[in-house]
Amino acid sequence: MITTFSTHYRQKYGGSVGKIPLDVGVKCPNRRTGGCIFCQPAGFTPLFLDPNDSISSQLGKGKKDLLRRKFRFFLGYFQQETVTALSLDLLKPILEKVIADPLCVGLIISTRPDYIYSDIVAALNDLQRSSGKEILVELGLQSIHQKSLDLLNRNHSYADYQGAATLIRQTDGLQLGAHLIFGIPGESTQEMLSTVEEVCASGVDALKFHHLQVIRDTELHHMYQRGEVGVFTVEDYMKLLSQVIARVPQSVVIHRFWSTSHPDILIAPKWNMHAYELNDLFCSYQKNINRSPG
Repeated sequence: MITTFSTHYRQKYGGSVGKIPLDVGVKCPNRRTGGCIFCQPAGFTPLFLDPNDSISSQLGKGKKDLLRRKFRFFLGYFQQETVTALSLDLLKPILEKVIADPLCVGLIISTRPDYIYSDIVAALNDLQRSSGKEILVELGLQSIHQKSLDLLNRNHSYADYQGAATLIRQTDGLQLGAHLIFGIPGESTQEMLSTVEEVCASGVDALKFHHLQVIRDTELHHMYQRGEVGVFTVEDYMKLLSQVIARVPQSVVIHRFWSTSHPDILIAPKWNMHAYELNDLFCSYQKNINRSPG
């Protein structure tokens, strides 16, 4: 059985829950060392999100967008750049403001594992206890394999993830999540699956999967032009996902199964399918597997 984001939160809160991306205006510190080879901020920034807007304005626009799409509640989603690179004195009041909204059921703090430290974990845990709302700390790991982290120019290690995960698990209220990329050049299927198995063993509450996407004007784009990068066909990715989810405990909430970059900057793969079509295809793969003998 799979526990999806939409099903989990609808059952938990009695209505549909969406995410409102928010930008605190801090840049990812990894850009000082060239940045990740796949990263282009425009690839994951919603059209309505303007970093020049105040948090109140961003929140207002996000709520308007969610209401238009029939969501009843929201999670404040701090996915832009590396939010915990902002000083705690500046970050804490922003988090407090968002979580105090009556329609907000919690926060998702998406960050690098090497930018998790004891003071921020303690502050988040205190906020979770005082608000009574959930806080998920989502660590951008991508892979447990150092060769892959080096290739991606992540400039952190799997040990950094393990240290951050330990700090989060030691609290009494924070949830732990991880973001993984499938299709990193040079990784075998078994290496991808071993990443999933290791991360699940680390005690995660949530996972977010992305297939590797080549975004315009990134270093990965240049590598793709030189023929150094292969990408998934939609069929091959669905086959991989079928193996992946067999290794994920039902207690783990899967927030995302594939990437959704803006089509005007996406170089490859171009599957030319809407989200509902991908979902239908994925469901059909699952049904076929369940029918298979043995």
